[in-house]
Amino acid sequence: MLQFILLQASSGQSGLISNLILLGGIAIIFYFFMIRPQQKKQKDQKNFIGAVKKGDMVVTVGGMHGKVVALDENSVTLEVERGARIKFDKTSISLEASKQYAK
Repeated sequence: MLQFILLQASSGQSGLISNLILLGGIAIIFYFFMIRPQQKKQKDQKNFIGAVKKGDMVVTVGGMHGKVVALDENSVTLEVERGARIKFDKTSISLEASKQYAK
């Protein structure tokens, strides 16, 4: 009878350890498939915004396509049509469209 009680107690400990290992594995998988790619995307976006120069064709977050005609420390002026210029915050630039127009 005592052996049976000790076996149950020890299996409870191993069950706890296996649950902790399972939760740790889930946390590691979550990090590599969710958090790390998001951080990489943010880093790439920040590098892209820093590399925007006059003459680049860009698309804003709102979907506005235009050519960069002026840059400021925190803003960018886009020419969306001949003579029509709109000033945007640099963080609203989504992607470079020069490659898209080259096709």
